[in-house]
Amino acid sequence: MALDTLLRQIRACQVCASALPLGANPVVQAHSEAKILIIGQAPGTKVHQTSIPWNDASGNRLREWLDLDKTTFYDPKQVAIMPMGFCYPGRGQSGDLPPRKECAPLWHEALLKHLANIELTLLIGQYAQNYYLTDKPKTLTETVQRWQDWLPTYLPLPHPSPRNTLWLRNNPWFEEQTVAYIRQRVHQLL
Repeated sequence: MALDTLLRQIRACQVCASALPLGANPVVQAHSEAKILIIGQAPGTKVHQTSIPWNDASGNRLREWLDLDKTTFYDPKQVAIMPMGFCYPGRGQSGDLPPRKECAPLWHEALLKHLANIELTLLIGQYAQNYYLTDKPKTLTETVQRWQDWLPTYLPLPHPSPRNTLWLRNNPWFEEQTVAYIRQRVHQLL
C-alpha cells in the first residue's frame, strides 16, 4: 500500500470514534524522506481542533528542545509525527486520558514500513517508551536518565507539557545534557 493511501486511511479511521468525547480526528504527519520520527502520547484539545500535531504549549517546548522552527518541524519530509493514540482521548482527573490502545497496534507497523529513512526516533512520555523500549527501568526519570542506552535508534524524553515544569526544574541534567545532544543530532540530520 502506498504511503498516501495509508495516511488517508489513518486520517479516516473511526475504530474507536464512539469512545472519544470529541469524535475521531486522527492526527499524523509522515513522508518517506523523513529523518526524525516523533512518537508522542495523543493529541490534546487544541491539536484536535486544528488537526496540527504539537500545536500547543507542549509543542512550543518540544520545538525549543529540538531547536527547530515551525516551518522545519511541520515539514513531513524532515519530521514524521506518529502518536501512540491518533485522536484526543478525553479528559481524566489529572489531565488527558491515556492514548487509546487500538491505534499503535493498528497503524504503527504499517506506517513504519514507509519510514525507512528515519535515523532518530524520539519516544516522548511513558506510553511510547513502554511500547517501544525493552528492558527499561520502572520510572520515566530513570528511563530518560539512561537515554544513551537506546541510541542510535531511540531517544526517550519526558513529555514537554507545562505540567512537567517541576520535573524539569528538579532534573537540570536533562536540559544540560540530553537537550544539548538532541539539538546537535537534529541539526546533523536536517
